[in-house]
Amino acid sequence: MALELRSAVPDAERRLRTLELAITRRLDGRLHGEYRGLLPGPGWEAGDGRTYQPGDDVRRIDWSLSARSNQIQVRDTIADRELETWAVVDGSASLDFGTDQWEKRDLAIAATATFGFLSCVGGSRFGVVVAEPSGITVMPPGSGRDHVRHLLRRLMQRPSSAPGEIDLPGAIERIGRLRRRPGAVVLVSDLIGDDGWVRAIRAHAQRCRTVVVEVRDDRDDHLPPVGFLTLVDPETGRVHDVQTNDRALRTRFADAASARRVRIADDVRSSGSDHLVVNTDNDWLDDIVRHHHTNRRLR
Repeated sequence: MALELRSAVPDAERRLRTLELAITRRLDGRLHGEYRGLLPGPGWEAGDGRTYQPGDDVRRIDWSLSARSNQIQVRDTIADRELETWAVVDGSASLDFGTDQWEKRDLAIAATATFGFLSCVGGSRFGVVVAEPSGITVMPPGSGRDHVRHLLRRLMQRPSSAPGEIDLPGAIERIGRLRRRPGAVVLVSDLIGDDGWVRAIRAHAQRCRTVVVEVRDDRDDHLPPVGFLTLVDPETGRVHDVQTNDRALRTRFADAASARRVRIADDVRSSGSDHLVVNTDNDWLDDIVRHHHTNRRLR
């Protein structure tokens, strides 16, 4: 989208206002009508089961629970204002990279902001956990736009990450100890590196809605033919000199990237999570809102 936060709006507060305005306008345009929060409609989250009573909504019948109890059982629902949404944000150095108008880090913050403001629409609480080389940072949940703005300021003010590995599975697992209410877990990452996140997010998917937001840049998948390049692995600091005019090298690079994308898609699917891909050269906000709108209609 035509929103250059880093160059056109360098000040953090102005960047935040610009981002919020862009998100709010798009949400108002696409998610009009009765309030539509992050989860698919008021009272989406399943609550306790009870015996069916005449007049109950038959769509609330829990057939698995009914089979176990030999009585028709329905699930009551929990209002959105009682829900809690957590975002797990990848803070590794590989996100401090971008070849279009956005760095992947900018896009990760923007995606987190969108889900944060979506949670405000329904009145649920929103918290953030950041996995960095220096450790795991917890930003406790709260409700309202002021709280979301506070979290986004902290994300925007983070310095660039030093090389080093992050404990993304540990950050996801941390939410299991922090979460006090049912709701949703959103993972925002480029998913480069260890795939231990799959097991961790699968554990949450068994209890709540989970969304994996995969942040991409075209250069993650394709090398341009520009002669010799010195490439630095942002997470290990290792340096590689490569001849990008070598067609065979570019083909191997693209094939490996394609295989990685297929593996990631399979991993997300097997975890039971929704998969949303955002790219630095696409209209990321429209991608997020369209995905949200589609999933609401399917649920």
